Amino acid sequence: MARAIDLNTDAGESFGRWVLVDEGQLFRYVTSANIACGFHAGDPVSIWRSVRTAKSLGVAVGAHPGFPDLMGFGRREMQVSLEELKAYVIYQLGALDSFLRVEGMEMQHVKAHGALYNMAWVREDYARALVEAVHSYNRRLILVAPYGSAMARAAEELGLKVAYEAFIDRGYTPDGRLAPRGTPGALVTDLNKVVERALSIVDRGVVEAVDGRLIEVRAHTLCIHGDSPNAIEIAKAVSSKLREVGVELKPMAKVV
Repeated sequence: MARAIDLNTDAGESFGRWVLVDEGQLFRYVTSANIACGFHAGDPVSIWRSVRTAKSLGVAVGAHPGFPDLMGFGRREMQVSLEELKAYVIYQLGALDSFLRVEGMEMQHVKAHGALYNMAWVREDYARALVEAVHSYNRRLILVAPYGSAMARAAEELGLKVAYEAFIDRGYTPDGRLAPRGTPGALVTDLNKVVERALSIVDRGVVEAVDGRLIEVRAHTLCIHGDSPNAIEIAKAVSSKLREVGVELKPMAKVV
């Protein structure tokens, strides 16, 4: 029996004259896009452009809020008060939502970016603040989070839908976390390996960690990082193979 899965990609992360990836090509192979909201990346022009591209290709859109860290691309940990964190998230949801309203679209989901995602994965206070911000803004939104994470638990406790996410272009540590960038095996760019990881997650619910052991993962959605050097090739190869083996690709709202 065919299974369904969502393919998501981080998007809207270009800035000014600097273009990160050709989203007109990348979005052809995914079903959901997490669009930056101007804090870690993106500007009003690039964000609106990403929304219009997603609309033209039938890709569902979610917000990708992060820490206010353009210089560090949102990948540096920040210690902020919980009130600040909530304000940061709500502000960014509103920024993206304004362009969605202009284009007659609705926000599907929220996926935290970079350091915020990784910190809220394990920190109960950050997870709760993030989830409360999303819930207060629109309780119909789906929260994207790793299975078993503090984010997922907080969202489920408040009654938000959760899309469990797994990563096919990032390495995992034996304890089920993402391997820190810059460490051996943290990035997976070989097309065959990425496709194998996608199939393993969908078919068996396991993925190979950096030390070779298999760890359990559950996923409604698979992430392809838009800033990977071969993101378009990865998205094309994975979507093609999944369809070939009978897996339906659908936006996460139709999978959760």
